[in-house]
Order: sequence, then C-alpha cells, then structure tokens
Amino acid sequence: MEVKLYNQHGVFLDLFHVSDDIFGIEPNMAVMHQAMVRQRANARLGTHNTRGRGEVRGSTRKLYRQKGTGRARQGSNRAPHRRGGGIAHGPHPRSYAQKMPRKMRRLAVRSALSAKHAAEQIRFVDGLELERPRTKDVVALLDAHGLSGKTLIVLGRKDETVQCSANNLPYVKTLLAHYLNVIDLLRFDNILMLRDAVLVVEGYLGNGRQALMIEDEADEEIEADESDVTDEADEADAGIEADEADEADAGIEADEADEAEVR
Repeated sequence: MEVKLYNQHGVFLDLFHVSDDIFGIEPNMAVMHQAMVRQRANARLGTHNTRGRGEVRGSTRKLYRQKGTGRARQGSNRAPHRRGGGIAHGPHPRSYAQKMPRKMRRLAVRSALSAKHAAEQIRFVDGLELERPRTKDVVALLDAHGLSGKTLIVLGRKDETVQCSANNLPYVKTLLAHYLNVIDLLRFDNILMLRDAVLVVEGYLGNGRQALMIEDEADEEIEADESDVTDEADEADAGIEADEADEADAGIEADEADEAEVR
C-alpha cells in the first residue's frame, strides 16, 4: 500500500510504501474492545478498602439482654446494620490485571491503525526538525497539516525537543512507536506519524517473515562491512609485505655490488 508522505511544512514529497498487514486489514472490533478493557483494567490501582465488623472501633459487648426487653435482639454495636458499624462484603485491595495473548494485543493495535487509516486520520510525515523547544513550532506544524482537535504525534525515537514543545498543549500528546496502544489510537482525532515511526511499527507488528527479512538484511549489512574491513586489512598487509620484499632485494643487490667492487 502506498500513502502520501509530507514534510513538516505540509508539502507533499512522494508516495511512501506501508505494510498492508498493519494499515490495510479489516479491523477486529471484538479484539479492540477486549484490548481496551484490559488496558483500562490494568491501569486501576485496586487500593480501595473498607472495614468489616471485626476491624471498626468499638466494643463487642452485647447491647442488652437477649430476652425480656420487648425489643429486637441485638448483638455488638459494630454489626453492619448499625450506624458506625462495619461494612458487609465491602471492597478490599485486589488486582484488576487481565492477561491477553501477544498475538491478540498486536492484532488490536493493527486493527486500530487500519481503522484510523481507513478514516483518513493518519498523516505521514518524513521527519521533524525543531531548533529548540518552542510551543509555537508545534502549533505551526499542526496548522500546516490542517490538523484540528486532539492530535497524537508518534515518534520513532526519543526527541526531547519535540516532546518539550508539545507538553504545553493539552490536546497534543507525543508517544514513541514502541508504546502504541489501542486507547491512545482511538482517543485522539488525528495521528501524525513520522517515517521512522512507521519503520519501527512495521518491525515489531509485521509478520514473522517480514521480521526475519529485516534481520537478514541487517546481518548482510554487518557481514558486508566486516568483509570490507577484512579486504582493506589484507590489502594493507600485502602492501607491507611487498615493500619489505623490495627492500630486501635492494639490500641483497647492494651487498653483491660491494663485493664485486672489492674483488
């Protein structure tokens, strides 16, 4: 799939190829919903607590005798049905964490990216170069691309200049590509994704064959660099050996000439 690539000033540069498996699949709404529920549940602290009848302050003495008063029988003043008593079956600290298979988590993110791309809410930018942290530069960036409303800027690597420039804008958030999640993708109206962020996302959200191809290409580049270094070292060694051989031959010829003159 080819998408339009712009520079930071909103000028069209060229068509950019992105993976169909990430930006062009049919969104799985059920998996997206499950991932959102899981993420919201994992964000809960679970520190709520109530005191039962055995934890509240008060005496355990029976209020009055069991029979003969004409009133309903009563026990401790800490009983749940009495004012100031304990709470029956109240909440206690617990974990709300939910587990989800890795493939389903990645499918949820890919579905969210595909849904955003189908709605034309993703803007692909070649790169951002800000001289210094300044909020006006981020505002000018959004205006140049015609982005209004809440905007998520996805970075491929940490850029403190861009992050500091966007911190003062309540409707803008910066996020590294490794931390993409369903809630942030769906909560923001627009997504401004850098080119290097797309490469990072395709690196860990792509299928196994693509990841293996990326690793093979990296290994080939490393091997090529090592072979170049080895060739240069061999050439240097060969040159040194040739120079030493020439010097030795010249020395032998000089010695023979001296002996001939002596004779």
